Amino acid sequence: MAANHDPHATSEGAAAPSTATDAVLKPSAPVPTGARPVQGIDFDHYARHSITVEELVGGYADMGFQATSVGEAVRIVNDMRAWKDPETGNGTTIFLGYTSNLISSGLRETLRYLVQHNHVSAIVTTAGGVEEDFIKCLAPTYIGSFSAPGAGLRAKGMNRIGNLVVPNSNYCAFEDWVIPILNTMLEEQEASKKTDEPLYWTPSKVIHRLGKEINDERSVYYWAWKNNIPVFCPALTDGSLGDMLYFHTFKTSPEQLRIDIVEDIRKINTMAMRAKRAGMIVLGGGIVKHHIANACLMRNGAESAVYINTAQEFDGSDAGARPDEAVSWGKIKADGDSVKVYAEATIVFPLVVAATFARVNAAPSQ
Repeated sequence: MAANHDPHATSEGAAAPSTATDAVLKPSAPVPTGARPVQGIDFDHYARHSITVEELVGGYADMGFQATSVGEAVRIVNDMRAWKDPETGNGTTIFLGYTSNLISSGLRETLRYLVQHNHVSAIVTTAGGVEEDFIKCLAPTYIGSFSAPGAGLRAKGMNRIGNLVVPNSNYCAFEDWVIPILNTMLEEQEASKKTDEPLYWTPSKVIHRLGKEINDERSVYYWAWKNNIPVFCPALTDGSLGDMLYFHTFKTSPEQLRIDIVEDIRKINTMAMRAKRAGMIVLGGGIVKHHIANACLMRNGAESAVYINTAQEFDGSDAGARPDEAVSWGKIKADGDSVKVYAEATIVFPLVVAATFARVNAAPSQ
């Protein structure tokens, strides 16, 4: 009679220790229905034609790691664009937020495209995210180096933003351009005091006016003015624009421009509350991320959100917080659709836009 065969026996006939085999060969539970196999891009499929950006990004979804997050971001943004209210036909109210360094970079042209073609409903940015757009209309920003010594640049009147360089003369040109506009705005403010409708400037009104005055189609805020897209900047004084407002107080004393932030917080919160559906696209963190999220709290959360930044959550910062933390505050709905892409926005966001807003057959603008 043949002996029983032990599948764990070695060639010498001894069985492998059951502790090891039980650990290594632990049986799997059934794979959940609908589980997606990992699948990358097979470039052999594109031997006869070059792969398109849409095909490339489409291949990210099942690749894993941050590629899958990029694929999710594309899906969520396309869902934002496709949704229409069955009663009114209104689309998603899309809040776009970005930090100032992204306007300093070449991502500015991508952001300008979105505003020019009415792909977003409102913008939240920082002071640098405003002024650097206008400054680029007056003089270029240049590619430099992350390793350029700060002391040497300071001696030459050069300012470094990462691996970008802005000559100090650009800010002098900005002062020459903006101060006469601030003078006119002050005159209008003072003259309005004699009327039944006094003028109260707000950050969004200031940016709207500057967008009109720049009269340059390269400008994000020219198109925001032209398309009547509000630009909110709760930290308007935290940059060169703040410097100009400071210098302006000495030129016009005792009269000063008065800029009301309360009217703007009412405006952005009201936009969120009236939205049939709200979506957030936030590049970077800090005040731009939270200002949008907090507006969406007023409607018990946004239906969809895409975060793109490199911040981590271990320090408890809002910049690094994942979307689920916003759910706990009521800033994203509990059943909302959201993703955080851990990546630097200049790499990823042009890909997302190419596969969503900029598709030739993309859904019509809002």
